Amino acid sequence: MRRFEFVEGASSKFWSPELKDTTFIVTYGRIGTAGQRKEKVFPDAQSASREYERKVAEKLREGYREVTPGDAPPPPAPVATPAAEPRPVLPPRVRTRVPTAQQVDGAAQALAALESQLGERSWQVARQARRARRALRLLGGADPAPTTPVRPVLDALMGRVVEAPGKPRLPLRLALGLLAELDVAAFVRATQQWKAAASAPTSLRTVTQEAEALGDPELALRLGVLLTERPELRGSSEAGWRSRWEGLKPSLEAHLRAAGGSLPEHLRAIDAGGDAHLSRRLAQMQG
Repeated sequence: MRRFEFVEGASSKFWSPELKDTTFIVTYGRIGTAGQRKEKVFPDAQSASREYERKVAEKLREGYREVTPGDAPPPPAPVATPAAEPRPVLPPRVRTRVPTAQQVDGAAQALAALESQLGERSWQVARQARRARRALRLLGGADPAPTTPVRPVLDALMGRVVEAPGKPRLPLRLALGLLAELDVAAFVRATQQWKAAASAPTSLRTVTQEAEALGDPELALRLGVLLTERPELRGSSEAGWRSRWEGLKPSLEAHLRAAGGSLPEHLRAIDAGGDAHLSRRLAQMQG
């Protein structure tokens, strides 16, 4: 197994990639520890191999040095690096503003009301989620501080996305809609919470894997919202969905090109896990 290390300042970490047929395996962590192991299954061996090569190149760009014992592959010959392509500007996701104490309290109350509705009829949950989203919008794209009444109830709600089977869950599409009104740090915190859960629906696994694969939380959040959005359930339209996808697409393409990949191959590598809605959305994105 190849091994790469990064030692600089306070950083002392390793990264080891491995391929097993259609599975790409990574072990990583602090040098001197066993580290953590993660696996990602691809639809075919070629896709897994492309991901392997892409991630190795990415680590080398980040400053990792290969320390594989034995016959390690020789380092690639240096090539001229073209000037970085300017990244398209993403359209604003939230409107910045300074909320009042009353608006902060109102957001906390709306989130608490949403949590109390879980387990009721789906239209009731969706209606309260829309109210909570409007209340969060008044926070002006902030990540609620731990000292505010919003943070604990928001974190509790995100935990209800991965509630144990048989217990009322918050649908992922509604959770992402709430997070889309806040600073991206709230999404990062939620994905960390979701990845640690013992059980998760297919769509959630897809979103958390994308957050890791893209390495850009803002792009991952916007893509996750589009993958799970259900305009037919009220609150949007297919035309609106298409417009938002076209707005995100240039930035996503530029990000993937900079990492040595492409948007078509990235979308093909996303595993819908048999989820019909995710499969349809991926087909639309590739169309």
